[in-house]
Amino acid sequence: MTLDQLRASRCAPLRGREHLLGTAARDRLLALVPQWSLEADGQGIVREFRWADFHRTMAFVNAVAWIAHEQDHHPDLEVGYSRCRLRYSTHDVGGLSRNDFICAAKVDALLASS
Repeated sequence: MTLDQLRASRCAPLRGREHLLGTAARDRLLALVPQWSLEADGQGIVREFRWADFHRTMAFVNAVAWIAHEQDHHPDLEVGYSRCRLRYSTHDVGGLSRNDFICAAKVDALLASS
């Protein structure tokens, strides 16, 4: 899979551990979104974004919310005045799924287009 293919993909409803990514698949997808980090426990991917002010931070948060709505896949967000930390994990599979990487790639594409 390429980054363009990942960005063009859509999230699918996933339930059950059979959708949990194995280490090799997870690592291949993580290589496509190199600014994201694997959490120490391997259960999620994270990235922190910094902005000049609250207005820009909230504009970014709203754009991420739109992606989440469109994909029906929602990150955990920590928002401050000039920063936002995103964490993707698929709770219904107990860790990382392909959906997490699709959304990470879409967030990255959002930044590339701004």
